[in-house]
Amino acid sequence: MRSEERLTYTISEAAAKLGISRNLAYELARRGQLPGVIKLGQKRLVVSKVQLQNLLEGAGKNDDG
Repeated sequence: MRSEERLTYTISEAAAKLGISRNLAYELARRGQLPGVIKLGQKRLVVSKVQLQNLLEGAGKNDDG
């Protein structure tokens, strides 16, 4: 049996991918400044893998032209 690929990251995993601290990632999520954050229940936050990838791929693009 093959396991299905996860579609989300934990806040800690997203923080590691972004190169920021876990605390900063939680703060950005609370402010609505971390794209792809999904709130599950009262406390659980996860980050969309696709939206995080899009953010990382777009971070190196130059808007000048």
